[in-house]
Amino acid sequence: MSGRTRLAVRVHPRTRTERVERDGSTLQLRVREPPAGGRANAVVICAVARWAGVAPSQVAIGSGTTTRPKLGQIDREEALPAPAAWPTQPRGRDHGKRTQGS
Repeated sequence: MSGRTRLAVRVHPRTRTERVERDGSTLQLRVREPPAGGRANAVVICAVARWAGVAPSQVAIGSGTTTRPKLGQIDREEALPAPAAWPTQPRGRDHGKRTQGS
C-alpha cells in the first residue's frame, strides 16, 4: 500500500556547507544553491529523496516553492520513522559534488 507522506522542510539557501538537520518535526536543509530560478528547490528534492531513501521522482514540493518553509510530499510504501529516529545526515552522495577533503 503506497501513500504520500507530508514533511515540513525549512530551506537555508546559499550556505557554505550542505547538510540536513532535524528540528522537532521539521527538516532543516542547508543548501549551497541560491533560490533564483528554482535551483535551490531542485537540490531540496534531491536531498529529501536521499534522506528518505526514495528516488527524486517520488518527492515533490507540495507548497512553498517560493518561500523558505516548504511542505514536501514523499511517495513511500511505508511511513517515515518518528522524528526522534530520523537520521541527521542525508543518505547517498552529496548531489554529485565534491566537498573539501574528498
